This record gives sequence, C-alpha cells and structure tokens, in this order.
Amino acid sequence: YERTCRYLARKSDSVVVSVGYRLAPEHPYPAQFEDCLTATVHFMRTAQDYGVDPLRIILCGDSSGGTLGAAVAQALVNRRDLPKLRAQVLIYPFLQSVDFNLPSYQQNKGVPVLLKDRTITLGLKYLNKDLSILDAVSKWSHIPEYMQPKIQKWVSPDYIPHEFKTRGYHPSMTHPFSEEMYTVLKPVFDTVFSPLLAEDSVIARLPETFILTCEFDVLRDDGLLYRKRLEDHGVKVTWCHLQEGFHGTV
Repeated sequence: YERTCRYLARKSDSVVVSVGYRLAPEHPYPAQFEDCLTATVHFMRTAQDYGVDPLRIILCGDSSGGTLGAAVAQALVNRRDLPKLRAQVLIYPFLQSVDFNLPSYQQNKGVPVLLKDRTITLGLKYLNKDLSILDAVSKWSHIPEYMQPKIQKWVSPDYIPHEFKTRGYHPSMTHPFSEEMYTVLKPVFDTVFSPLLAEDSVIARLPETFILTCEFDVLRDDGLLYRKRLEDHGVKVTWCHLQEGFHGTV
C-alpha cells in the first residue's frame, strides 16, 4: 500500500497515515482493531504536530481495512476527549458475518479474487477458528432465535434494491440453529468484527461517509446495507458504485 498511500497524499494534498497493524493469525483478533484505534487516537491528539487540522481527519480503509475503519469510527462516537471525525471512507468493506446468502454472495460466489468460500475462510482464520467448520457454516445457523428479529432489521435481502437482484437471487432456506456453531462463532456478533450490527444510537452519531461498492464483489451488499442504515439515521452518504468493478479493484 506504500505507492497507493503516496498517490493519495500527492493527489489530495493531504497527510496520509498508514497503520501497519499486526496481522492474524499470528496476532489474534482483535489486535488489529486495537492497533488502528491506538494509532488513530494518537494522531488525533497530535495532528497539529503534523500540520493537520484536527477537525479535518478522515478514516479510510478498503476490504478488511474498511471493516477496521468502520469499527474505529464507531468506537470514537462517544469520546469527548477527542475532536470529531470529519468523515469515513469505506471501500468495498466487509461489514457483517450473519448472512452469507445475500444477493451479492449468491451472484459473485465464484468471482475472483474474493470467492464466497475464501471470504468465510479468511474470517475463520482471522478469529483463529478451525477451518473444519467451513462446511457446517452452510448447513447450520449460528444465530439464536432471540437475536434474529433484531438482526433482520439491519441485515436482510429485503433492503437490497431490486436492480441488484436481476443477475439472479433465490431466497435462502432457513437452517436449524446449532448451539455449537453459535459458541464457536460468537465473536462474529461483536461490532468490531461486524460493524453493520452496531446499535442505532451509534450509527446515528457517525460522521459523513463515502462508500464504494463493486458489482462483481460478494461484499457489495454489505456496503448497500450500511449505506441504508446511515441514511436512515440522517448521516450524509456519498455512494459510488462501479458497475464493472470487482473486489480489489483499487
């Protein structure tokens, strides 16, 4: 990302800080989030040392970096000891692990580079979970019944506009709940891992947002759903959709 960051700094006439956060699985989740939050808080407190206006700081990330950017922005909404973020830029972010059968997952499950199975595999590795449960993910539900109504308010194919279903979509059958799967996958309900599951009170306080989605990307609908949640709570969103785009296109 060195060249990308230099390019962004030059073209936008901005100071760009790239966080070299520790990587999983050598450094277990949530070390990555903690590193990004620590670096962000430090920079916000010392921004003027770098010639930066503390009121013009923007968080940015792509893919899993988009997850981390979204999670850090959420973690900062109640901080009174720091300036408010100016904005967040989320480039095809991964935002939820409760529905792997959204239209974008069905349509793009075999599209390189981020195949559906690879997405789930990377998530399991990130959480240091045994990959032997990969098959079970498509046969059992890890969502307890009491959580389902709340989650379906935020993560549902019903909220995906019709034009994004024309390449094919079939409502998925419900799978029986597995207590064992829930126990293993409990961390996926953490908003650090799945920022789309944050409470309304957090979403409503987020800064102005730019979201980029790509048509040929399993994560497309994560971005669409987050855009809807933000706009429903009065957060200004600039949305860019690349009709010919794919995951990693940046």
